[in-house]
Amino acid sequence: MFDSLSDRITGSFKHLRSKGRLSASDVEQTISEIRRALLDADVALPVVRSFTAAVREKATGALASQALNPSQQIVKIVYDELVEILGGESRELHFAATPPTVILLAGLQGAGKTTLAGKLGVWLRENGHTPLLVASDLQRPNAVTQLQVVGEQAGVSVWAPEPGNGVGDPVAVARSGVAHARDAGNDVVVVDTAGRLGVDAQMMQQAIDIRDAVSPDEILFVVDAMIGQDAVATANAFKEGVGFTGVVLSKLDGDTRGGAALSVRGVTGQPILYASTGEKLTDFEQFHADRMASRILDMGDILTLIEQAQRTWDEKQQAELATKMQQGEFTLADFIDQLHQLKRMGSMKKIMGMLPGMGQYRDAIEAFDESSVDRIEAIVQSMTPGERENPRILNGSRRLRIANGSGTTVQEVNGLVNRFEQAKKMMQQMSRGGAVPGMPGMGGSRKAKRAQKKTSGNKKGRSGNPAKRARQEAEAAARANLAAQAKKGAAKGSAFGAPTQGPASMDDVDMKDLQRFLR
Repeated sequence: MFDSLSDRITGSFKHLRSKGRLSASDVEQTISEIRRALLDADVALPVVRSFTAAVREKATGALASQALNPSQQIVKIVYDELVEILGGESRELHFAATPPTVILLAGLQGAGKTTLAGKLGVWLRENGHTPLLVASDLQRPNAVTQLQVVGEQAGVSVWAPEPGNGVGDPVAVARSGVAHARDAGNDVVVVDTAGRLGVDAQMMQQAIDIRDAVSPDEILFVVDAMIGQDAVATANAFKEGVGFTGVVLSKLDGDTRGGAALSVRGVTGQPILYASTGEKLTDFEQFHADRMASRILDMGDILTLIEQAQRTWDEKQQAELATKMQQGEFTLADFIDQLHQLKRMGSMKKIMGMLPGMGQYRDAIEAFDESSVDRIEAIVQSMTPGERENPRILNGSRRLRIANGSGTTVQEVNGLVNRFEQAKKMMQQMSRGGAVPGMPGMGGSRKAKRAQKKTSGNKKGRSGNPAKRARQEAEAAARANLAAQAKKGAAKGSAFGAPTQGPASMDDVDMKDLQRFLR
């Protein structure tokens, strides 16, 4: 959603990178570009004015500072202000001292409240709660049925005593739902209410009546992140009518400009608590202003990526796989297990988008074919257990059978097997404290070792020329230092179970190589 805004804001910093010192005109030029970027993103005008004024004030005060270079100064100031307008520190749900905790969902029709009720139910269940979803939307056709289906998919209970479709009293349903939760031992009640078409006084009064009947601990205003500045008017209407204690952004994975996310908090003063980031019930996360600001500035979101990995990866299995990698026993079957766990984290595009500096590879990420992962899995699943354990037994007839069984070509099978063997050797080399084979001075090929030995201080290899000998000694010291750093990095391990040595920067990551491996 923030792709355009991210490109515009990060682009406004480019002319600062060559500056030795900032001038007032540099600050004004940058602020002007950021202002246009925010307005184009449909951010509310009062929020834009407040944001740019704060950036100007802090940037002007930082002109004389020598702590950071000019571009770093502006980036830090813009980052801090983005965090501020997005809500500052994250806030948790307020749970009642005496269960059940009652959460009321309110918002416009079509904002995604019913689906979000199921997502919130999954999130609460995974965090040790026993939620109950209450179907108080009796106005919209089949809303009750939809909540029942969503609740079944989420694995949470649903209270739906009325059929809906205009039949039943939503206030009575909400009240009886809270009583049922108290008797059944549910510690959280999520009340799904009817949506409104614009500011509808009658439906607004219904929400007020439900609020008064159940005395909710939290009233969450569900806003469609794709509606732009209209979200501001709607949020103000709900604030004056029903009132709300927090905001939930739905459809944050859309392709609009994202002005609602930057406007609602600044206008209403209420924090954004959660964000819906996809169609699946698991595409739901707690909203962190600092992480969202980091994404907008193309700094990535490593913390969210780590949290997702912790929820989906089996630590015991990863420890076993790490041992296999170190011993050179990593097989294609193990590779598929890793791929399955990676797929449980979500879309590969979304995962890659959370890495720092990936904005410059956005076109390559968007062009990435998710089905290529399925083709890899099909190829491996078409092999016999023996072939997965030892791909070296694959002859021509076996490879043709695998290609026919997986619906691919022999060339694709050959490419996967060859890349796997190369990756296996590399992982084994790195896990033993070495580095990529063939790199001089880093435990690589025999040729590299001979070259290193020749210039490593061996008297026979040292030149009699003092200047040349000094250069040789400096090169040897540099190689030794590089090898030590590689060994240190390898000992730390990686998020995927095996010790690795990552790229020095995102500039070292070649998206074409990644696509080629998953092709």
